[in-house]
Amino acid sequence: MLKEFKEFALKGNVIDMAVGIIMGAAFGSIVTSLVADVIMPPIGLLLGKVDFSNLFVVLSSGKVPGPYSSLADAKAAGAVTLNYGLFVNTIISFAIISFAVFILIKNINRLKRAEEAPPAVPTNKECPFCLEAIPVNAVKCGHCTSNLPQ
Repeated sequence: MLKEFKEFALKGNVIDMAVGIIMGAAFGSIVTSLVADVIMPPIGLLLGKVDFSNLFVVLSSGKVPGPYSSLADAKAAGAVTLNYGLFVNTIISFAIISFAVFILIKNINRLKRAEEAPPAVPTNKECPFCLEAIPVNAVKCGHCTSNLPQ
């Protein structure tokens, strides 16, 4: 059984898949940082200095009663919160990743279509009388000298 597992694990597709998962996780981290650190701060500034990562609703106060100035304070107090600001960040991250994957797949499909050459135009045809190969534009067979139908 160990030998079968080793053969399975060392197949090219499994290794390619593992590399893809690792690269996907790294890409996800980059997009998360892009959203949280680059995209959302200017949007929050335009909307009146709103920090989306700190948008939450307290469902139940913790050991220390609220109000809480930040999500970190609420969590430290043990409050139960509904973190809709983090959800907005996650939705934007998902949209960016989805768009990037769409562009990637679109380009891969375009490259595949470019590689598929159209079928070659035949240059020869078969003589209906002697069944030998002759040029497509021939009007008389060079093998049996028959006049060919047009």
